[in-house]
Amino acid sequence: MLWLDLLTEGDPHPRRFDSPASLRAYLLKMERLEEGAAEQLLAQGRLDPPDSRRSLRVRPFLEAAASDAQPST
Repeated sequence: MLWLDLLTEGDPHPRRFDSPASLRAYLLKMERLEEGAAEQLLAQGRLDPPDSRRSLRVRPFLEAAASDAQPST
């Protein structure tokens, strides 16, 4: 499954979303982005002030790739 991580300036822990729609809803409500700014972040993967209060980045997180990783011996 493909997850989306939202990285926020000043926060070392990403917020993880299961779809672009759930990320978009969060951006509109919690980050208080305008619709155009939310769409720009989803399309380009990065948004900086003055379009947002703080720098935001989106990166994909592949669950299967993370769970398949084996520690090296």
